[in-house]
Amino acid sequence: MNKKILFLILFAAILVFPYMAQADEAQKMVCAVKNAVFGVGTIIVVIGWVIAGILWLVSAGSPEKTGIAKKATWAAVIGTILIIVANVSWTVVNDLLGNPATGINLYQCVGM
Repeated sequence: MNKKILFLILFAAILVFPYMAQADEAQKMVCAVKNAVFGVGTIIVVIGWVIAGILWLVSAGSPEKTGIAKKATWAAVIGTILIIVANVSWTVVNDLLGNPATGINLYQCVGM
């Protein structure tokens, strides 16, 4: 197995397991993992935007460096779109799986 993939899996497990250990119900565990994944994803996207901005600033008009900065900017844009789509998808699925008669959602993560 590729060492980078193994490292990423272990890193993700280290981030998620403390949240899972604090959960006393399956619903709270799902919410804790969701919050951890979205939190880490948001941090990664913000770091991507910062790196892309720094690359633009130091490119100084060089076509090679500007090309690298454009790729970094597109990666940050795609990451931002993925985080937004994931949050919207979570909300839509949560609303669809909830009980409309009582207004209770199956995986409502309020107060977590």
